[in-house]
Amino acid sequence: MKLGAVIITMGDRPDDLNALIESVARQEGEPVEVVVVGNGAPVRGVPGWVRTVEVPENLGIPGGRNVGIEAFGPDGSDVDVLLFLDDDGLLPERNTAELVRRAFAADPRLGILSFRIADPETGVTQRRHVPRLRASDPMRSSRVTTFLGGASAVRTKVVEQVGPLPGEFFYAHEETDLAWRALDAGWTIEYRSDMVLHHPTTAPSRHAVYHRMVARNRVWLARRNLPAPLVPVYVGVWLLLTLLRRPSGAALKAWFGGFREGWTTPCGPRRPMRWRTVWRLTRLGRPPVI
Repeated sequence: MKLGAVIITMGDRPDDLNALIESVARQEGEPVEVVVVGNGAPVRGVPGWVRTVEVPENLGIPGGRNVGIEAFGPDGSDVDVLLFLDDDGLLPERNTAELVRRAFAADPRLGILSFRIADPETGVTQRRHVPRLRASDPMRSSRVTTFLGGASAVRTKVVEQVGPLPGEFFYAHEETDLAWRALDAGWTIEYRSDMVLHHPTTAPSRHAVYHRMVARNRVWLARRNLPAPLVPVYVGVWLLLTLLRRPSGAALKAWFGGFREGWTTPCGPRRPMRWRTVWRLTRLGRPPVI
């Protein structure tokens, strides 16, 4: 089973990037091919065996990863599985690639794997990095309804069947959009605690566009993927949760700006999931209203 790794960079973490590449090179088994996408930035100083693609402007996280997918042929078809890895992450164990190969080989309907993200200093996994509602035990592996984009593995047949990440999202919720489409097509998604990516503990709000993008893309996610009766329920629940969290005035203003943008701007093609997929998500512990 052939693996490829997609890493996007803005050129601002060269030491971290090379440490990540080195950790990929150390993986046991057949070598993992690596493509680094310079997302609006040149790629400099990487090993000669690494393929690079430079795009003239920042396409955002999903757009950059889509460029990396196509670098492995149409829909990534030159490889069987693509690893998506954050450029400031690192694979601490040498057997992660082999674990990925075994998992996909053992289950032909497995479409996506989500790795456990752990702080390299403390070993702590943030609650938000466990892609399920019952997130208190990050060491418990399980089937899930979404995944962590910067620490994941995706079977390329999934991309071929349901399409790539939604490039228009730029940042936030692009993984859930792909996950819902994959689940609707009959694929499964697993969170695996034994597949680890080291990544420094950070707050998502460090991104200047965080509040706006989160709100806009929540609405887009619902408009694109949910049956019509569930769209206002899903969006309404997240509006209530946001207010209960009592964000600052500036954050709330940005959030409502994004919320309005989500309703007034094109969200891409609408392909509502089947009601049996809604029931499947519910049985997996996360009905698509939260």
